[in-house]
Amino acid sequence: MFEGWDAVVLARAQFAFTMSFHIIFPAFSIGLASYLAVLEALWLATGREVYINLFQYWLKIFAVAFAMGVVSGIVMSYQFGTNWSTFSDKVGPVIGPLMAYEVLTAFFLEAGFLGVMLFGLKRVGPRLHFLATLMVAIGTLISAFWILSANSWMQTPTGHTVNADGQFIAADWLKVIFNPSFPYRLVHMVLAAYLTTALVVGAVGAWHLLRDRHLAGPRVMFSMAMWMATLVAPIQIFAGDQHGLNTLEHQPVKIMAMEGHFESHKHGAPLILFGLPNQAAGRVDYAIEVPKLGSVILKHSPDAPMAGLDTVPRENWPPVAITFWSFRIMVGMGLLMLALGMFSLLMRLRGTLYDSRLLHMFAVAMAPAGFIAVLAGWITTEVGRQPFTVYGLLRTVDSASPLAAPAVASSLIAFIIVYFVVFTAGMIYLLRLMAAPPHPGEEGPSHEAPIRTAGITPAAGAAVEGAAQ
Repeated sequence: MFEGWDAVVLARAQFAFTMSFHIIFPAFSIGLASYLAVLEALWLATGREVYINLFQYWLKIFAVAFAMGVVSGIVMSYQFGTNWSTFSDKVGPVIGPLMAYEVLTAFFLEAGFLGVMLFGLKRVGPRLHFLATLMVAIGTLISAFWILSANSWMQTPTGHTVNADGQFIAADWLKVIFNPSFPYRLVHMVLAAYLTTALVVGAVGAWHLLRDRHLAGPRVMFSMAMWMATLVAPIQIFAGDQHGLNTLEHQPVKIMAMEGHFESHKHGAPLILFGLPNQAAGRVDYAIEVPKLGSVILKHSPDAPMAGLDTVPRENWPPVAITFWSFRIMVGMGLLMLALGMFSLLMRLRGTLYDSRLLHMFAVAMAPAGFIAVLAGWITTEVGRQPFTVYGLLRTVDSASPLAAPAVASSLIAFIIVYFVVFTAGMIYLLRLMAAPPHPGEEGPSHEAPIRTAGITPAAGAAVEGAAQ
């Protein structure tokens, strides 16, 4: 059935599918872990019950989202051995240690304190519990550090050599870890995670305020979320601009695809707002553009020359249409976040933050905007890197396992079916948790005794007790 298909395309589709499901959960859990740490710190500092109620409320949601992120992440690692074995062989000496550092530092830190965070508030005391919450939050950030370092090295590889077997090996680990694009990508991703979480928290608060604007918990969570949108959205736009300038320096072909610059412009490039990229013809059809603004944004001069894809061999062009539109979706979501933040600031100054139904409906509608922006940004980054897995050094077609298309297609179909069943159920459960407002005396995740394993069952315990008597 799939014998005429391209196995490499199917392998890319499978990784893109599983990655798209996975990335939304870390983006949410990174921000939510930090939000939980802030809530608990405010509770300890002020003693206000509303903060601990909100902490327990969001802790239940965090537990489910964190678990879904771990499960979806495990599946991706298997694909390195099944669909991308050549890639694993070539880059394993560099990527492997970076992934191991993530496990040894971040994952162990999270695993060590997660149980205390979820179930230990009444067992270890507030201050030690806050330490556990803080360690989990730090662990999520450390995880982002190592994962983004590994991915950034694939985008801007430095600090390596190639041995006699054609493998990339580290010559300078500091240059590998702190490669040229890594600081920009780390800041951009962490801010994206915080904004994603703020939009979800703000949407939940707004949803409940639309029903009853006097509820204490939704008022506090909505106010905190809108402060995050107001303050961080402009910072994120600036960070994105700096990241774009870094990409122009190190991955100019990606910028050409993002901007739709098929042709070079010697006296200033336009900013193409919208259009239909025609890769075969090498042009953007029906383009709506602003003259010279592209050069102003990218080189801060209206007459600065900009090279186009006509200077690059066609076999090195990324899929322009996907890169072009995913970038615009990401930017569009960012501008909407900025608009929400400014609107909320205006309502706050007017004293109607909790009364404006228009603001609340806008906030509810923006709930998925962070996830959409993260997905669009990831697509821009990864598709814009094509046709390479290690930019400029290892082509995607040379990275795949020697598998037949039907083998890859069958596993892709299985993933699609299982993912939609399992993760749809998980998302429905999360939405059900969010649909109920936080209450006074809010309880966290259930701390009932777990099911006992063989050897320590109640029956075995009763037998030992009877023998002792």
